[in-house]
Amino acid sequence: MADVLLTHSYHLYYDRKQTRKMRPYPPLGTLYAAALLRSAGLSVAVFDTMLNDPEQGFQAALDKHHPRVVVVYEDNFNFLTKMCLTRMREVAYHILEVSRRAGATVLVNGSDASDHALDYLRKGFHCVLLGEAEWTLFEVAQQLLRGDDRSLATVLGLAYLDEETETLVETAERPLTRDLDLLSFPARDLINLDQYRTAWKASHGYFSMNLVASRGCPYRCNWCAKPIYGDSFAVRSARCVAEEMRQLKCDLGAEHLWFADDIFGLRAKWVRELAVEVERLGAAVPFKMQSRVDLMTLDTVRALRRAGCAEVWLGIESGSQRILDAMDKGTRVEQIAKARDNLRSEGIRACYFLQFGYQGEAWEDIQKTVNLVRNTRPDDIGVSVSYPLPGTKFFDRVQSQLSEKTNWSDSEDLSMMFQGAYTDEFYRALHNALHAQVDSWNSCTRQQTSEKEKGEDAQADPGELWNRVVQLEKTCRNTRTSAPPSFASQQLVQLQAGSAMRSGDD
Repeated sequence: MADVLLTHSYHLYYDRKQTRKMRPYPPLGTLYAAALLRSAGLSVAVFDTMLNDPEQGFQAALDKHHPRVVVVYEDNFNFLTKMCLTRMREVAYHILEVSRRAGATVLVNGSDASDHALDYLRKGFHCVLLGEAEWTLFEVAQQLLRGDDRSLATVLGLAYLDEETETLVETAERPLTRDLDLLSFPARDLINLDQYRTAWKASHGYFSMNLVASRGCPYRCNWCAKPIYGDSFAVRSARCVAEEMRQLKCDLGAEHLWFADDIFGLRAKWVRELAVEVERLGAAVPFKMQSRVDLMTLDTVRALRRAGCAEVWLGIESGSQRILDAMDKGTRVEQIAKARDNLRSEGIRACYFLQFGYQGEAWEDIQKTVNLVRNTRPDDIGVSVSYPLPGTKFFDRVQSQLSEKTNWSDSEDLSMMFQGAYTDEFYRALHNALHAQVDSWNSCTRQQTSEKEKGEDAQADPGELWNRVVQLEKTCRNTRTSAPPSFASQQLVQLQAGSAMRSGDD
């Protein structure tokens, strides 16, 4: 028996791309919520949807625990959750249906539910826990477990339906947690870590685990959705983070770590403190994280290396300053090469997140991004197209162009949701060519891994893929494109496969 059964809606095997990658991580957000409820004396169980069948598996969890309250509490540290995939929404609705049949009251928290609270409530969720929700969940769970269902209006950070008018009611916003050290470590003992260990060992030969050092991001890229933490930023003490690293390494057998923070290394002093604490505790484990080019100073990079950093994913987005400025990115193209050089000097892998299809992006902007990749040679890349999500300036600009499909089905969808310069076929060809190009620079072992993870086109000859990109550039142009008012219209530049789009530099 359990008072509360927590779960989430992301199932790895419903996502083609992530199934190939086979890099599953436990749902940190869900486990943080479970830890807080348990520390308050509630009986808590977790059904981990990541590697377990959300249909038969969740029904078995209901039969086992007979919870009074079920919570679909998404892992808000997982970028896949933030993408608001339609497959996840379907799983959440399934969990709702079977839980209500079992007599449980069902709550929900997550980016998609916060963005579409009315839709979720009309489906039958008792209430939506908005934003950062551990303490909101604690208050609501206490009320429900003592049979008090009439005081929702007194709880901060909630959305629910008025019983008489069936209209949406949102209570006052709950202040964000500032002292993150007060939170217990995620309740990892409530899930089966052996499943993750087996999956990682079989696919990669080592066991990787995840953690976070901070919450939120203060930067204001206008395409980035922030329904949970807004523009706030809070960071745990270096001592607390180093202790969790030690625990993951020594107690749970982690051989690699992924810091799932939106932004890591924001404050150079904190990074230096982390290096000192990690060395003091003997907690160094090779880790990867994501950051910005303007934060990767040589001093910070050296401290990161001392702390165990092996790989940094940088939000490059574009090699065109015009596009970076349109995104409100706040970085300069020339900072990219400098960050790459600093990381290389300390033996840290530098990987790029790239985004194509932003409003006003033309062929010449795409060429600049491709040439940037060629000139700086990142160790790996992630390629996507601009994806409008509610709550962003970008979404507001293109909202009138959105069709009935407003979300990707899974992380491999890559559909253009608005009227970009080119059709989906062109951007997918560009995605494949860039990945093949970067893979061709790496060792045979790395290339074979990339082929397995990235699908059939990863094995194709880069030259052939670039020729296809150039051909499609001419045939896949949209006659009506969306550009912000500040962008002057300009003719797209045609480029031959034999020039800057050639298959390889060496």
